[in-house]
Amino acid sequence: MNLHPVDFRTLTPEIFQVFGTQNALLTAGDRNGCNTMTIGWCQLGRLWSIPVCTVYVRPERYTYQFMESHDYFTISVMPLSHKQTTMQVCGTQSGRDINKIKECGLTLRYGAGDAPFFDEAEWVLVCKKLYAQDLNENCVLQGENILRHYGAKGGWHRVYTGEVVEAYTK
Repeated sequence: MNLHPVDFRTLTPEIFQVFGTQNALLTAGDRNGCNTMTIGWCQLGRLWSIPVCTVYVRPERYTYQFMESHDYFTISVMPLSHKQTTMQVCGTQSGRDINKIKECGLTLRYGAGDAPFFDEAEWVLVCKKLYAQDLNENCVLQGENILRHYGAKGGWHRVYTGEVVEAYTK
């Protein structure tokens, strides 16, 4: 077992370094079934006076149904050495077509709410969903850089904000 529990209030991830370069896996489901996907968008901070993590999932993604049907999700930040393998597979293949976890040789572990995460990660956040809302094109104030993420690429993301309830690190 590579990861051990830590007090999430003391975990200080390099969020701007990780998201956009290293990226992470968003995973939802439980012991009966789950899916994971590569994400490059994430926010960490405080909202409503609690530590939160916010992620974004398009309705077309297979992970979306797991996000909708389960109360918990996890963020597993993988080592940079996984970028060309795990991150590539989990960002380009659908869990409807292949078992990405098995394909990538990842070791499943479970946190609060039976939320699945990966023992190979550098650090993990386990989050309990608090809020979900669809992004809306009509609310975009300055669009060029935002709108380029839509159109032929798929529908507008649903925003999920979860309370960080557990953290794990090496």
